[in-house]
Amino acid sequence: VQLQASGGGLVQTGDSLRLSCAASGRAFNNYAMAWFRQAPGKRREFVAGINWSGTTYDSDFMKGRFTISRDGAKNTVYLQMNNLKPDDTAVYYCALKSGTTVFSRDRSWWPNWGQGTQVTVSS
Repeated sequence: VQLQASGGGLVQTGDSLRLSCAASGRAFNNYAMAWFRQAPGKRREFVAGINWSGTTYDSDFMKGRFTISRDGAKNTVYLQMNNLKPDDTAVYYCALKSGTTVFSRDRSWWPNWGQGTQVTVSS
């Protein structure tokens, strides 16, 4: 499984970004995908996820600013991030687990990870 994340960049407070993560390598069945982020010196934390049926999961700090969505035909998940803040600065990673109908926010549950895309929000 290969995960290719893209869409990061340098933006100002209040700006928006849309991250994309495309999965490839084999056929996927009943898979879940998620976004995590890791700021310098901090642990990797869950941002948002979507399970096999399209149910979405969010984190407290999203507070309606971030939206996760998926294009099943393209095996691609998106993270629309609005009203970005300096605290959102981090490397954003996408993750995938196939063959499951459950979901977990625990990073240790996810076996497949993308390379990460840097998001920097200036004040």
